[in-house]
Amino acid sequence: MAQRKAFRWHIAVFLAPAVLVYTAIMILPLFSTLNLALWTRTGSETVFAGLKNFATLFGDPRWSEAFWNALGNNMWFFLIHMLVQNPIGILLAALLSAPRLRFSAFYRTAIFIPTILSFVVVGFIWKLILSPLWGIAPDMLDAVGLKSLFAPWLGKEEYALTTLALISVWQFVGIPMMLIYAALLSIPDEVIEAAEMDGVTGWSQFRRIKLPLILPSIGIISVLTFVGNFNAFDLIYVSQGALAGPNFSTDILGTFLYRTFFGFQLQLGDPHMGATIATAMFGIILVGVCIYLFAIQTRMRRYQF
Repeated sequence: MAQRKAFRWHIAVFLAPAVLVYTAIMILPLFSTLNLALWTRTGSETVFAGLKNFATLFGDPRWSEAFWNALGNNMWFFLIHMLVQNPIGILLAALLSAPRLRFSAFYRTAIFIPTILSFVVVGFIWKLILSPLWGIAPDMLDAVGLKSLFAPWLGKEEYALTTLALISVWQFVGIPMMLIYAALLSIPDEVIEAAEMDGVTGWSQFRRIKLPLILPSIGIISVLTFVGNFNAFDLIYVSQGALAGPNFSTDILGTFLYRTFFGFQLQLGDPHMGATIATAMFGIILVGVCIYLFAIQTRMRRYQF
């Protein structure tokens, strides 16, 4: 008779603290939010509403217009990061991984430093820089003969969201850069040497050899960008306030959730509708991550060593 394998109690002991902390700060609040979204307040009573709050959010013009506006702004905010931040991060990583580049450590540090700055600091500094009254942006453009291009970018509806997205790109481009840099360094020297022996060097080597090998890392960066941007709130709130002006042109799901849940100025807080918006955000992020995991990541595994 085969002897049963003893249960390894030490594994459970070591995992228990992390599981308890994760449950306390992630799992319980998540289910509490989902539960809160299924109730509504009628007068002085709280009654079960089922999916009525979601029908109100998606179908009632008073709510749906603001929701779809915030969702559209969030998508644009995300696309700018995907199309600007991540390609620049990959390019910088490729340049900084060149073995003959001098002062590469200094460049990496200088590019990464903004990522550790507070959103409050970044938002305040850029508001000062771009201010048409006392900012330095008009003088800097004037110094190169481009002052005619200056506009109050944070004060115009058509420019404000794109400007804030580019500020966010400036702050966080160091993260994809460092992740791709680490992925490039993990490529075995034998692969690079074999490519060089075949005469594949420079940009051709990166495109034909290195890029396919780092596609899984690029996929991870893409899903992190998606999750991070659909959870964004701080920079918009610091720069444009809870109303996400001008005229809600920079309103995203995070600021919409904040105004709804806590209330702002003449708008009274509604925790149940706020929880409904938070649940919708969770669903959007969950769907996006699942698409990545099951439709994209599985196709990238053939590039892994």
